[in-house]
Amino acid sequence: MSPHPIPTRVVLLAGPSGSGKSSLAARTGLPVLRLDDFYKEGHDPTLPLVPGSADVDWDSPLSWDADAAVAAIVELCATGRTTVPVYDIATSTRVDRETLDIERTPLFVAEGIFAADIVARCQDLGVLADALCLRGRPSTTFRRRLLRDLREGRKSVPFLLRRGWRLMRAERSIVTRQSALGAHPCDKAEALGRLAAAAAGRHRMPMAREAV
Repeated sequence: MSPHPIPTRVVLLAGPSGSGKSSLAARTGLPVLRLDDFYKEGHDPTLPLVPGSADVDWDSPLSWDADAAVAAIVELCATGRTTVPVYDIATSTRVDRETLDIERTPLFVAEGIFAADIVARCQDLGVLADALCLRGRPSTTFRRRLLRDLREGRKSVPFLLRRGWRLMRAERSIVTRQSALGAHPCDKAEALGRLAAAAAGRHRMPMAREAV
């Protein structure tokens, strides 16, 4: 008899903006689903604002379509392919759609600043291999994030400076929140080790969250 096929699972890779999620995901050699492509568009009336400001709060989970992201993950796990939006951060619009085909690879990475927000849902659906939250020095994250955003022209310079300062002050609380949602806080070396373990079939399911 032929062996049962290995089910496809996802590693959710969270962490503050600028923590190095995209570069780490690329280093793994695994297929990658970019969760930032599931941002809402700039004209969406449900977008949240930064308290006391006219700035859209792109760091709030309310600026993101969690349902569509989970649906894409489930479809990838079930069929090995799905259609995903292509999001342009500079214009806050979905400019295209493309097919992501992972060819029945038993493991893939879904990375983005809201990955921790769907840990429980992915675990309940039986598709979760592991959930990680990259953490580092807030000053390093601030510098890396600002240089990237300026290089890519993501938003206006004043907006990027306001957002960067706000996120640097909030970084430790961001990691604490994502950890409480089930993403294991770790540096890049530990994250790569856990990803290698998941790829080898030694999945580390996150511990169930305690009721609050």
